[in-house]
Parts: sequence; C-alpha cells; structure tokens
Amino acid sequence: MQFLLAFVVAGPLVGAAAALLPAPPGLKGSSPDQAVLRHGVTVTGAVLLGALVLAAGFDHDHPSKMQATTDISWIPALDVRIHLGIDGISLPLLVLTALLAFLCALHSYFKPPEGPSPKAFVALLLLLETGTLATFAVLDLILFFLAFETVLVPMYFLIARWGGAGRQAAAWKFILYTLLGSVVMLLGLLLIGLKSGTFDMVALATDNGRGLTSSVQVIAVLAIGIGLAVKTPMWPLHSWLPDAHTAAPTVGSVLLAGVLLKMGTYGFVRILLPIAPDGMHTFAPYLAAFAVVGIVYGSLACLALVRPGAKGDLKRLIAYSSVGHMGFVLLGIASMTPTGVNGALFANIAHGLITGLLFFLVGAIKDRYGTADLDTLSGATGAALYGRAPRLGGLLAFAAVASLGLPGLAGFWGEMLALFGSFDPADGLSRPAFLTFMSIAAFGTLLTAAYMLMVVRRVCMGEKREAPALADIRTYEFAAWTPLAALTVLAGLWPAVLLGLTDPAVQKLLAGGKS
Repeated sequence: MQFLLAFVVAGPLVGAAAALLPAPPGLKGSSPDQAVLRHGVTVTGAVLLGALVLAAGFDHDHPSKMQATTDISWIPALDVRIHLGIDGISLPLLVLTALLAFLCALHSYFKPPEGPSPKAFVALLLLLETGTLATFAVLDLILFFLAFETVLVPMYFLIARWGGAGRQAAAWKFILYTLLGSVVMLLGLLLIGLKSGTFDMVALATDNGRGLTSSVQVIAVLAIGIGLAVKTPMWPLHSWLPDAHTAAPTVGSVLLAGVLLKMGTYGFVRILLPIAPDGMHTFAPYLAAFAVVGIVYGSLACLALVRPGAKGDLKRLIAYSSVGHMGFVLLGIASMTPTGVNGALFANIAHGLITGLLFFLVGAIKDRYGTADLDTLSGATGAALYGRAPRLGGLLAFAAVASLGLPGLAGFWGEMLALFGSFDPADGLSRPAFLTFMSIAAFGTLLTAAYMLMVVRRVCMGEKREAPALADIRTYEFAAWTPLAALTVLAGLWPAVLLGLTDPAVQKLLAGGKS
C-alpha cells in the first residue's frame, strides 16, 4: 500500500519526463504525435488503476486512520519530511483526480488539442496530475505548499498555449491571482510550523491548536484562508475563474473545475479546521457570509448570461455556476459541524463529476457549432439538440438537472447537508446568523434551477430548423463521459458509499484526532 500510494503520486511525474523523450521506433504508430498521446493515456490509465487498487485495499472499517503512510526525513534542519498518507477524506479526491486525468487523456488521444506539439501538452497534463494528487496525499505543510503550487505552471501553459480567444490575458490573470494568494498562504503555513515546532499535519491535527495561541491561530487562518479562498474560488476572489474557463481548452476546463478548485476547500478541511480551530471559529461567520454571497452572485451572473440577447458564453456560464456550487462547500465548512463538513466533502466530489461532464459536453457542442454563444446556439442556427443530436441533448439535460441538485443525483446530497449544517452550527457560532445564511443559500438553489432549466430550454428545445447534419455522441466521447454520468447516479442513489468514508474521518478531525 505504501508503494502503491507513492506510485500513484509520483507516476505521472515520471511519465511527464518520459513524454518529452523520443518515442521508441516500435511504439510510434502512425506518427510521433500519436505515440505521445497514447503515452498519456497509458500513464494516466496506470495511475487510475493504482488508485482503484488502493481504494480496494483501503481498510474501510477504519477510514479515520491514516493508511498507506510513508514518513521519510527530507530536510532535517527544518524537520520537513516526505510524509504521505490517505484517509476517508483524501481517498475520494485522489480517485476523482486519477479518473478525470485519465478521461482527459483519452479524450485528447481521439481529439488532439489545437496548438503546439502534443509532447508538451501531455507532459504538462501529467505534471498537473501529479501536483494535484500530491496535494491530497501529503501530510507535511511545506510539501502541501509545494504540491499546491506545482499545478500553477502546467495550467498556465495549458491555457496560454492551447486555449481559445483571450487565452494570454486569462492565463496571466489565473497565475497572478493564485500566486499572490499563495505568497500570503506560505507565510501562514510558516507561522504555524515555527510556532508549533513541527510541520507535520497529523501531529498538528492531534494537538488541535493547543500549542498555538488564539492570536496566532487568527493570523494563520486569515493568511492561509486567503490563499485557499483564491483557489476555491470564493467571492470576491473569483474573478480569474470565468476568464480561465472560457479561454481554456476542454480538458483544461474539466481539470480546473473537477480537481483544482477542490484543492482550496480540501486545505480548509485538512489544515485550518483541525490545526487552528479557534481561528476558524473567529472567521466562520465571515466565511459563511462570503459563501452565501457567492451562491447568489454566481446564480445571478448565470441568469444574466442566459437571457436572450446577452451574448452569453455557455462555458462562461458553467464557470460562474462553479462559484455558486463552491459556495455551498464553503458554507458547510463554515458550520464547523460533522454534518456540514461531510456535506462539503460530498459536494466537492459531486461538483467534480457533474461539472467535469458539463465542460466535456460544452466542448463537444462548441466543436460541432464552432461557438458556445448562447444566442447563436438558440437563434438562427437553431440548436434544438433534442432533434438534431438526441443523445447529446439528453446528456446535457441530465448534467444540467444534476447540477441544479435534483434528488436522486449526486448534486443533491452535498448541498442539502451543507444547509443542515448551517441549520445547527457548532457551539459558539451564532445560530440566528447561520439560519439567515441557510435561508439565502436555499434561495440560491432556486436561482440555480432557474438558469439551468433556461439553458436546457434554449439549447436543447425548439423547432428543428433546416441546418446541416449534426454528429451525435461519438464512441470516444461515450467512453469518456459514461463513467461521470454513472457515478453521478450512483452517488445520488447510494450516498453511503462516500459518506461512509468521510464521516468517521471528519468526526475524528473535528474531535482533535480522537476517534
């Protein structure tokens, strides 16, 4: 298990280096480009297989226990260690990352991205995967920061070199926002490590803030929280996200929404809740307030984009919807209760599955129509997907109703549990304030339903006008999208699969390391 976790984390990094080497003559296939794209599928497939074996070998009777651990001294002078491990909180995110990376590599093999040589594309994709996987597996604050930052460079180049219109400005905005947030976050991480005498996240979580004064915790939560909030993204630090999503290639949008945004909320749960509980208690009402503003703001922005004549971009609309959905995750975390935090972790996974599927679908629509402009899609060209490409239209409608939180699908449980957590927040938090937050967030679910149903009506419905034939779902698209749709249904009908993993780990985390 130790070797398997190390392979899952480091495998993509080795694969990224190998992608830059010349392909052996017998493996080139029809061209070197095809060989390197096949290499990407092979490496991400092997990592996914390793993650699934790791999940199968995980001790499900003790999900709160750190498993498959590796602990090796790296920088003795600073007591920085290569400390890896997984529990019920990190395992689902690890598997989700491996799955989405494999599906993106598979999609890219059959539909190579338009841009420079695929060699660099595959290497950057694998480097992005290893940084994300490491973020969810490391148990040292310095290593967490290094993994957290590793993803910035590959995502910058994926947007800047393989993106669409406005890609340079969007890429610069993405990296400047996240780097500025990360500088502040590093100061907070160093403050915790130097004041407590260790950077070990397990030891710090077990100490539960007892070795840190309240003032140190408040400063640390403010500093670290800013860096995490930028990546989440939390209103009003979200403005880089719509531009990045709109300009990014399809697989870049899938990975950005599916796993990169989860790194921020994971940091709140893994670092701030157990290590600085007093500081989190101080800032929880403010975090909840920003969260619910983000929920309503994201929904109103989507409603403005979807109205006729607004020239709204469908990719941009899905990006703004992520601001709202991640608001529910932050609201659950701010409640500081097992119910709310479990809801936040469930909503993280659900958002990764559903929004990943939505960006795949929007990319397919843009490929077929040459645009993602909603007025064009529903105007003279007459999208009417139900009539022209019924399977594509049906799957888009499925993803839309899953995103709005239809009971029986994955999007429902996380948001409901986050609202329940706000209904009865942790001791010491103002219940009237959180009841107000809950009511505003519940109103946000109605707005979400409104704009998602308007998207379905405008893009999928309507008369089938005279237009060129439109390709329905292709075989490789079916292969890439089916796992996401199936898992969305499975998580919606059987939430205990995920909650059975996260709940014991969350209970232990909030209890200061005591099961």
